[in-house]
Amino acid sequence: MMLIEYPDRDLMALALADRIAAELAQTLRSTGRASLCVPGGNSPGPVFDLLSGADLDWANVTVFLGDERWVPESSPRSNTAQLRARLLHGRAGAAHLLPLHADLPEPEPALEALAEAIVPHLPISVLLLGMGDDMHTASLFPGAEGLAKALAPDAPTLVTLRAPGVPEPRISLSGPVLAGALRTHVLITGAEKRAAILRAETLAVLEAPIRVVLNHATIHWAE
Repeated sequence: MMLIEYPDRDLMALALADRIAAELAQTLRSTGRASLCVPGGNSPGPVFDLLSGADLDWANVTVFLGDERWVPESSPRSNTAQLRARLLHGRAGAAHLLPLHADLPEPEPALEALAEAIVPHLPISVLLLGMGDDMHTASLFPGAEGLAKALAPDAPTLVTLRAPGVPEPRISLSGPVLAGALRTHVLITGAEKRAAILRAETLAVLEAPIRVVLNHATIHWAE
Protein backbone atom coordinates (compact mmCIF):
# COMPACT_ATOMS: atom_id res chain seq x y z
CA MET A 1 0.00 0.00 0.00
CA MET A 2 1.25 3.47 -0.90
CA LEU A 3 -0.33 6.40 0.94
CA ILE A 4 -0.21 9.85 -0.64
CA GLU A 5 -1.26 12.78 1.57
CA TYR A 6 -2.49 16.03 0.03
CA PRO A 7 -2.75 19.46 1.66
CA ASP A 8 -6.42 19.79 0.68
CA ARG A 9 -9.19 18.03 -1.22
CA ASP A 10 -9.03 20.30 -4.27
CA LEU A 11 -5.40 19.45 -4.91
CA MET A 12 -6.13 15.78 -4.35
CA ALA A 13 -8.93 15.81 -6.92
CA LEU A 14 -6.72 17.57 -9.45
CA ALA A 15 -3.77 15.23 -8.94
CA LEU A 16 -5.92 12.10 -9.00
CA ALA A 17 -7.80 13.14 -12.14
CA ASP A 18 -4.48 13.85 -13.88
CA ARG A 19 -3.07 10.50 -12.83
CA ILE A 20 -6.12 8.52 -13.95
CA ALA A 21 -6.13 10.34 -17.29
CA ALA A 22 -2.42 9.58 -17.77
CA GLU A 23 -2.91 5.90 -16.96
CA LEU A 24 -5.87 5.63 -19.33
CA ALA A 25 -3.85 7.36 -22.07
CA GLN A 26 -0.98 4.94 -21.56
CA THR A 27 -3.33 1.96 -21.84
CA LEU A 28 -4.98 3.37 -24.95
CA ARG A 29 -1.59 3.83 -26.61
CA SER A 30 -0.61 0.26 -25.75
CA THR A 31 -3.79 -1.66 -26.49
CA GLY A 32 -6.19 0.70 -28.26
CA ARG A 33 -8.84 0.41 -25.56
CA ALA A 34 -9.15 0.83 -21.81
CA SER A 35 -11.58 0.20 -18.97
CA LEU A 36 -12.26 2.54 -16.06
CA CYS A 37 -14.11 1.31 -12.97
CA VAL A 38 -15.31 3.95 -10.52
CA PRO A 39 -17.22 4.24 -7.23
CA GLY A 40 -20.49 5.89 -6.36
CA GLY A 41 -21.01 8.31 -3.50
CA ASN A 42 -20.15 11.99 -3.25
CA SER A 43 -16.38 11.83 -2.70
CA PRO A 44 -15.33 11.11 -6.31
CA GLY A 45 -17.53 13.88 -7.76
CA PRO A 46 -14.78 16.51 -8.00
CA VAL A 47 -12.45 13.97 -9.64
CA PHE A 48 -15.17 13.15 -12.18
CA ASP A 49 -15.74 16.84 -12.92
CA LEU A 50 -12.08 17.28 -13.83
CA LEU A 51 -11.67 13.95 -15.60
CA SER A 52 -14.66 14.61 -17.87
CA GLY A 53 -12.63 17.25 -19.71
CA ALA A 54 -9.51 15.13 -20.21
CA ASP A 55 -8.24 14.96 -23.78
CA LEU A 56 -8.51 11.19 -24.26
CA ASP A 57 -9.81 8.81 -26.88
CA TRP A 58 -12.93 8.37 -24.80
CA ALA A 59 -14.71 6.47 -27.56
CA ASN A 60 -12.41 3.53 -26.74
CA VAL A 61 -12.86 3.76 -22.98
CA THR A 62 -15.45 1.56 -21.26
CA VAL A 63 -16.71 2.86 -17.92
CA PHE A 64 -18.54 0.89 -15.26
CA LEU A 65 -19.26 1.17 -11.57
CA GLY A 66 -17.71 -1.04 -8.94
CA ASP A 67 -21.12 -1.41 -7.36
CA GLU A 68 -24.67 -0.17 -7.62
CA ARG A 69 -27.77 0.00 -5.48
CA TRP A 70 -30.57 -2.05 -7.02
CA VAL A 71 -32.66 1.02 -7.85
CA PRO A 72 -33.68 2.53 -11.21
CA GLU A 73 -31.62 5.36 -12.63
CA SER A 74 -34.49 7.72 -11.85
CA SER A 75 -33.90 7.17 -8.12
CA PRO A 76 -31.90 9.79 -6.18
CA ARG A 77 -29.92 6.83 -4.76
CA SER A 78 -28.69 5.72 -8.18
CA ASN A 79 -24.91 5.79 -8.57
CA THR A 80 -25.39 5.56 -12.34
CA ALA A 81 -27.34 8.80 -12.44
CA GLN A 82 -24.55 10.59 -10.58
CA LEU A 83 -21.94 9.08 -12.88
CA ARG A 84 -23.76 10.43 -15.93
CA ALA A 85 -24.09 13.86 -14.35
CA ARG A 86 -20.50 14.24 -13.12
CA LEU A 87 -18.32 12.22 -15.52
CA LEU A 88 -20.06 11.17 -18.71
CA HIS A 89 -20.44 14.55 -20.37
CA GLY A 90 -18.16 16.85 -22.32
CA ARG A 91 -15.27 14.92 -23.80
CA ALA A 92 -16.00 11.91 -21.59
CA GLY A 93 -19.52 11.75 -23.00
CA ALA A 94 -18.06 9.61 -25.81
CA ALA A 95 -17.15 6.80 -23.39
CA HIS A 96 -19.15 3.58 -23.34
CA LEU A 97 -21.07 2.99 -20.10
CA LEU A 98 -21.87 -0.55 -18.97
CA PRO A 99 -24.89 -0.66 -16.65
CA LEU A 100 -25.08 -2.49 -13.34
CA HIS A 101 -28.86 -2.48 -13.24
CA ALA A 102 -31.75 -4.04 -15.13
CA ASP A 103 -35.49 -3.46 -14.99
CA LEU A 104 -36.19 -6.38 -12.67
CA PRO A 105 -37.44 -6.39 -9.06
CA GLU A 106 -34.43 -8.41 -7.76
CA PRO A 107 -30.83 -8.47 -9.03
CA GLU A 108 -30.10 -12.21 -9.09
CA PRO A 109 -31.80 -13.01 -12.44
CA ALA A 110 -29.83 -10.21 -14.11
CA LEU A 111 -26.35 -11.04 -12.82
CA GLU A 112 -25.25 -13.36 -15.60
CA ALA A 113 -26.17 -11.02 -18.46
CA LEU A 114 -24.66 -7.97 -16.74
CA ALA A 115 -21.46 -9.89 -16.01
CA GLU A 116 -21.15 -11.11 -19.60
CA ALA A 117 -20.94 -7.49 -20.75
CA ILE A 118 -18.14 -6.71 -18.27
CA VAL A 119 -15.91 -9.77 -18.74
CA PRO A 120 -14.44 -8.64 -22.12
CA HIS A 121 -13.15 -5.48 -20.40
CA LEU A 122 -11.24 -7.30 -17.66
CA PRO A 123 -8.76 -6.95 -16.14
CA ILE A 124 -9.76 -3.40 -15.23
CA SER A 125 -7.25 -0.93 -16.66
CA VAL A 126 -7.78 1.70 -13.95
CA LEU A 127 -9.80 1.12 -10.80
CA LEU A 128 -10.91 3.90 -8.47
CA LEU A 129 -12.48 2.90 -5.17
CA GLY A 130 -13.77 4.58 -2.05
CA MET A 131 -13.95 3.18 1.45
CA GLY A 132 -16.40 3.54 4.32
CA ASP A 133 -15.54 4.02 7.99
CA ASP A 134 -16.39 0.32 8.42
CA MET A 135 -13.67 -0.54 5.86
CA HIS A 136 -16.10 -1.67 3.18
CA THR A 137 -15.33 -0.98 -0.46
CA ALA A 138 -17.68 -1.26 -3.44
CA SER A 139 -20.61 -3.07 -1.75
CA LEU A 140 -18.40 -5.54 0.11
CA PHE A 141 -19.73 -4.71 3.58
CA PRO A 142 -18.44 -6.48 6.71
CA GLY A 143 -21.21 -8.78 7.91
CA ALA A 144 -23.14 -8.64 4.64
CA GLU A 145 -25.04 -11.69 3.47
CA GLY A 146 -22.98 -13.13 0.62
CA LEU A 147 -19.65 -11.51 1.60
CA ALA A 148 -17.68 -14.75 1.94
CA LYS A 149 -18.83 -15.85 -1.52
CA ALA A 150 -17.95 -12.42 -2.95
CA LEU A 151 -14.39 -12.64 -1.60
CA ALA A 152 -13.71 -16.28 -2.47
CA PRO A 153 -11.01 -17.00 -5.07
CA ASP A 154 -13.61 -18.57 -7.35
CA ALA A 155 -16.18 -15.78 -6.93
CA PRO A 156 -18.18 -14.85 -10.02
CA THR A 157 -17.65 -11.49 -11.71
CA LEU A 158 -20.72 -9.92 -10.11
CA VAL A 159 -22.33 -10.70 -6.77
CA THR A 160 -25.39 -9.58 -4.85
CA LEU A 161 -25.04 -8.45 -1.26
CA ARG A 162 -27.55 -7.52 1.39
CA ALA A 163 -26.26 -5.79 4.50
CA PRO A 164 -27.90 -4.76 7.79
CA GLY A 165 -29.03 -1.15 7.65
CA VAL A 166 -28.74 -0.96 3.85
CA PRO A 167 -32.23 -0.34 2.40
CA GLU A 168 -31.88 -2.20 -0.90
CA PRO A 169 -29.86 -5.07 -2.39
CA ARG A 170 -26.49 -4.14 -3.86
CA ILE A 171 -24.76 -5.51 -6.92
CA SER A 172 -20.96 -5.44 -6.79
CA LEU A 173 -17.87 -6.57 -8.56
CA SER A 174 -16.39 -9.45 -6.59
CA GLY A 175 -13.17 -9.41 -4.63
CA PRO A 176 -11.08 -11.24 -7.26
CA VAL A 177 -12.18 -8.85 -10.01
CA LEU A 178 -11.23 -5.82 -7.93
CA ALA A 179 -7.95 -7.41 -6.88
CA GLY A 180 -7.10 -8.15 -10.51
CA ALA A 181 -7.16 -4.51 -11.65
CA LEU A 182 -3.96 -3.35 -13.33
CA ARG A 183 -3.88 -0.01 -11.46
CA THR A 184 -5.81 0.67 -8.27
CA HIS A 185 -6.51 3.95 -6.47
CA VAL A 186 -8.48 4.44 -3.26
CA LEU A 187 -9.86 7.89 -2.46
CA ILE A 188 -10.52 8.71 1.20
CA THR A 189 -10.96 11.87 3.26
CA GLY A 190 -10.88 12.71 6.95
CA ALA A 191 -8.95 11.45 9.96
CA GLU A 192 -11.36 8.56 10.68
CA LYS A 193 -10.90 6.95 7.29
CA ARG A 194 -7.15 7.43 7.37
CA ALA A 195 -7.02 5.60 10.70
CA ALA A 196 -9.41 2.94 9.38
CA ILE A 197 -7.37 2.11 6.28
CA LEU A 198 -4.20 1.80 8.34
CA ARG A 199 -6.05 -0.46 10.78
CA ALA A 200 -7.36 -2.56 7.90
CA GLU A 201 -3.84 -3.81 7.21
CA THR A 202 -3.96 -5.70 10.52
CA LEU A 203 -7.38 -7.33 10.02
CA ALA A 204 -8.78 -10.28 8.11
CA VAL A 205 -10.42 -9.50 4.80
CA LEU A 206 -13.87 -10.50 6.09
CA GLU A 207 -13.50 -7.85 8.80
CA ALA A 208 -12.00 -5.25 6.45
CA PRO A 209 -12.97 -5.98 2.83
CA ILE A 210 -10.82 -3.09 1.57
CA ARG A 211 -7.89 -5.43 2.25
CA VAL A 212 -8.68 -7.26 -0.99
CA VAL A 213 -6.88 -4.46 -2.90
CA LEU A 214 -4.54 -2.95 -0.33
CA ASN A 215 -1.36 -4.79 -1.30
CA HIS A 216 -1.12 -3.02 -4.64
CA ALA A 217 -3.30 0.09 -4.14
CA THR A 218 -2.32 3.74 -4.02
CA ILE A 219 -4.28 5.52 -1.30
CA HIS A 220 -5.08 9.18 -1.87
CA TRP A 221 -5.95 11.06 1.33
CA ALA A 222 -6.77 14.61 2.33
CA GLU A 223 -8.33 15.98 5.49
